[in-house]
Amino acid sequence: MTATYTFDVFSSLDGFGSVSGGDWGGYWGKQGPELLGHRLALYEAEQRMVFGANTYRAFIEVLASGAAEVRDPWVTRMRNLPATVVSSTLTGPLDWPDATVVSGDAVEVVARLKEESSVPLRSHGSLSMNRALMAAGLVDRVQVTIFPVITGKNGAEPIFGGAADFDLELLESRTLDDDIQELVYRPTLHP
Repeated sequence: MTATYTFDVFSSLDGFGSVSGGDWGGYWGKQGPELLGHRLALYEAEQRMVFGANTYRAFIEVLASGAAEVRDPWVTRMRNLPATVVSSTLTGPLDWPDATVVSGDAVEVVARLKEESSVPLRSHGSLSMNRALMAAGLVDRVQVTIFPVITGKNGAEPIFGGAADFDLELLESRTLDDDIQELVYRPTLHP
């Protein structure tokens, strides 16, 4: 049986995964108890994290900074899940409790993981890697948490910039803390 792969990402309304400049802070300053509780519940289940090298490096940098959001229980839980880091530049051991570095093409690595894994796979971030995985038909669910901000001036990392075209089937939707939207879709490459 093939493991389910979820591309999990935070986004501004205008489709950016982060900001460069401004005083937004983590979660664009919009997190509340519902969001944080829901995130913890998502990460309670056994699963394997999958990261590209750049996202792994960014997580390690943020964790080392001691920023407030890295102390959130869901982040601690995510960090304690087994992880695969796809990279041709990193070597182990990694500064992650149960992480393995796998060199090679992400599409081939994730295709193999999907066949071999007995638990679901989840990737938080890793934008360019996940765009390639979507184009290869390996992403089963796209989970987008949309924060109520427009970051036209300071937006960085367009989440789907350069992606292929996809049709999306809405599987789940919820509102958290009154104005944060979580949408879960099944992507299908548009012909």
